[in-house]
Amino acid sequence: MIRVLIADDHPIVRNGLRGAFAGLPDIEVAGEAANGREAVDEAVRLRVDVVLMDLRMPEMTGVQAIAALARTALPIHVLVLTTFDSETDVLPAVEAGATGYLLKDTPPEELIRAVRAAHRGESVLAPSAAGQLMGRVRRPTGLALSGREREVLQLVADGASNREAARLLFISEASIKTHLQHIYDKLGVRDRAAAVGEGYRRGLLR
Repeated sequence: MIRVLIADDHPIVRNGLRGAFAGLPDIEVAGEAANGREAVDEAVRLRVDVVLMDLRMPEMTGVQAIAALARTALPIHVLVLTTFDSETDVLPAVEAGATGYLLKDTPPEELIRAVRAAHRGESVLAPSAAGQLMGRVRRPTGLALSGREREVLQLVADGASNREAARLLFISEASIKTHLQHIYDKLGVRDRAAAVGEGYRRGLLR
């Protein structure tokens, strides 16, 4: 069962999201939060798996809350769900540790798939958010990735799961996971979404 926390300062939005997950056999809404500080406290207290995080909230912004959750080192994945998709919104959220970034007009079925993907640690980016990362001014790379690591990173950026990447590269899923860990270490990141963001910024992705 995937335990989800809904963090949004608008009760109507929280109610709508709760309804979207009602009756699903593998997802339950474990709690809600009306501000960023409450989101961090409730996510830790309830030991949730995925947080649906709005960015513009009182007391603590979504980005600050994402960073605070990252510092706990708990296996909590944050899926940003917002109406804002500018570079000044997308990049800080990804850099803070968000696993995914979606807009509030995302259809319910896509949101459900995104929660499941986020729970697996897979990056989920709305097309506009991915475009912001791609449009970022690229800077020269520091630590070099191997050719195979760059192939894996490109497939991740294209939205491939570990299984799909393994099939396309004719290697095992375990090898994909090993390559991803090496990529994280070299890029100084902790998850797939951050690796993709850093990859675009360093000019490693097309």
